[in-house]
Amino acid sequence: MGTIAVSDNRKASNVRNNRSSDTVMEVMVYTFAAIFLVILIYPLYFIVIASFSDPSAVGSGQVNLVPKGFTLDGYKELFRHDNIWAGYRNTIFYTIVGTAIGVIVNISAAYAMSRKELVGRNGLSIFFIITMFFNGGLIPTFMTIRDLHLYNTFWVMVVPFSVSVYNIIVARTFFQTSIPNDLWEAAQLDGCGHIRYFIRVVLPLSKAIVAVLGLWIAVSQWNSYFNALIYLKKQNLYPLQLVLRNILITNQMQSSLGSGEAAQIAMRLANLMRYSVIIVATVPIMCVYPFIQKYFNQGVMIGAVKE
Repeated sequence: MGTIAVSDNRKASNVRNNRSSDTVMEVMVYTFAAIFLVILIYPLYFIVIASFSDPSAVGSGQVNLVPKGFTLDGYKELFRHDNIWAGYRNTIFYTIVGTAIGVIVNISAAYAMSRKELVGRNGLSIFFIITMFFNGGLIPTFMTIRDLHLYNTFWVMVVPFSVSVYNIIVARTFFQTSIPNDLWEAAQLDGCGHIRYFIRVVLPLSKAIVAVLGLWIAVSQWNSYFNALIYLKKQNLYPLQLVLRNILITNQMQSSLGSGEAAQIAMRLANLMRYSVIIVATVPIMCVYPFIQKYFNQGVMIGAVKE
């Protein structure tokens, strides 16, 4: 009996020690997580409070946790430009249409590349990968777009650059690791072809990868300005990012060319608008993330675990 009691005491002691070590580990994990969370969130929080603060207070380092000299002048000056609303409209259209086209193209290509029976699959994979490292350059691309009559049109922002080899590789990995081949064999017994199988079986099981690619493509479309700078000449087609860029450049030029009190006011507004522009440009697309967060969390683990 004494031996049993000693053994029970040892087991209880080991359980307490394990619980104690687990508690210490949890405290350390949550502490580091909180520190990293603050490091990641504070820059965005600073931009928000700086956009409502006096530029002189921001420049002198007085703005840390709360706004100093609360003002809405940056937003008032920014939204005084009527073309910002046209930029919003264009960017929303580019994002919606470009995301739809990008998801359809990349998902379809990824499914085809995931099929072992695809003739020349290895050669196509090599061809796609080469394009990630080598391209024709800006001038040949410009000439191609011009010859295709896409220059200075709505479609130049959503069609020519819709294919992303990286997205295709990610989606292909998802199909190969997450969609059992047994489903295809069962679908064949029911007389199902590849197109019907892809639409009726694969896509409903691929919400995670569709959401992930949709988010990536939407963010890329929303932030895109270089393509518009090169391939668009009509200002009524400019996306939001290019409109904001032009507004900032115009205000900075006015502040640098002026003199006296007017120049100081223009410089103050130019400095204040830098933060306002960031908020106006990023908040809308950030609001989309909570709606697809659960799918995104699944998608980031694509290919990490294989059965």
